[in-house]
Amino acid sequence: MTILKTVTPVSHDLGSFEVRRAVPSVDCRMVGPFVFVDQFGPAQLALGEGMDVRPHPHINLATVTWLFEGAIDHRDSLGTFSTIRPGTVNLMTAGRGIVHSERSPAAEREGGPKLYGMQTWLALPDGREELDPAFEAVSDLPVIDDGRANARVIMGSLWGQRAKTTTYAETIYAEIALQPGGAIPIAADADERAVMLVGGEASLDGEALGLYELNVLKPGEPMTLRSERGGRAMLLGGEAFATRRYVWWNFVSSERERIEQAKADWREGRFAKVPGDEAEFIPLPEVPKTVSYP
Repeated sequence: MTILKTVTPVSHDLGSFEVRRAVPSVDCRMVGPFVFVDQFGPAQLALGEGMDVRPHPHINLATVTWLFEGAIDHRDSLGTFSTIRPGTVNLMTAGRGIVHSERSPAAEREGGPKLYGMQTWLALPDGREELDPAFEAVSDLPVIDDGRANARVIMGSLWGQRAKTTTYAETIYAEIALQPGGAIPIAADADERAVMLVGGEASLDGEALGLYELNVLKPGEPMTLRSERGGRAMLLGGEAFATRRYVWWNFVSSERERIEQAKADWREGRFAKVPGDEAEFIPLPEVPKTVSYP
């Protein structure tokens, strides 16, 4: 059996667009270092509308934003300003602590923003959770293309190519676009792997994939992703973590006490501000949850 288990994401209808959360869930806590996997859109917002994720904190993780359509303005407490667009990966390393906001650019709002992409978090490995915060946007990414299969390596090494994007643990992450009749091998090197179909149609060794479902793959087994009519999929995974990671709201850590400290720090205003976006923030929630898209 190629697929070890299939995770149906929890969908959150936010009115203008839909967010589907596959990880963390009861069925899947992590896939390699990926401790959080959201897929959102495709959506076309109304004229003048936009996504506005107010400033909020993170610790002991790295966020990875990848878009298929649209644009997002990223600002953080390091003073970074970056407009995320398709083909560029935004990697924000929270480490000991960072604050950021994500908003639709003004130009996008004028025409009705498009939103379609992935938001994932990577747990930082033992001994490296308290790294200095950092940010990078990488657009010079390897592309493998045979005319019917196009794959962009976002992180790690795949199909003989390695992305320049920083990795802290062994990580694989790629977007795969298949034309009708296209196919691409899925190597078995990583400890843990998963594939999510995010558009169209595809199958793994003859097993049809459900749209937006996260399919955790059998370890150590090579397989082939195919599409008869065309499709888009994400491949993600990497090394298995030996120690558990706790997730509470926007905080991830191997220690519950560290999360409690982060909660107190945010409540008491001890995190740094986001230059250019100081007026608003998301308050600490009363009920534990993972990040929302207000």
